[in-house]
Amino acid sequence: MDFISNMAEEKIKQAIRDGELDKLPGKGKPLNLEDISKVPEDMRMSYHMMKNSGYLPEEVKLNKELVSLRELIASCEDKDEKEKYEKKLTEKEIHYRMLIEKRNFSKTSVFKQYQGKINNLFRK
Repeated sequence: MDFISNMAEEKIKQAIRDGELDKLPGKGKPLNLEDISKVPEDMRMSYHMMKNSGYLPEEVKLNKELVSLRELIASCEDKDEKEKYEKKLTEKEIHYRMLIEKRNFSKTSVFKQYQGKINNLFRK
């Protein structure tokens, strides 16, 4: 270990001995950690920053809308209403494809690696 790591370890051990960590909120409770193992390593920091700020990329918003529309179509019994939703779904799918092409996501190795997995998640 380097000097700073040793110093940090010593400070933590001292705080434990002094009881400074005994009254922390959540002590003894399991941590609620998010599984981000499926997010590519080089994108994890930006993922956390966007998530913490409440930002959703446009393609994620569109995917959510696509899922909702597919569910509406599946549960819809009125023929005219179903046609209206199908038309809207087609428009959103075209918009999504254009957005992906515009941002050149389809040419990145990460997109190619995760494209099938992402599509399967949103089709369920």
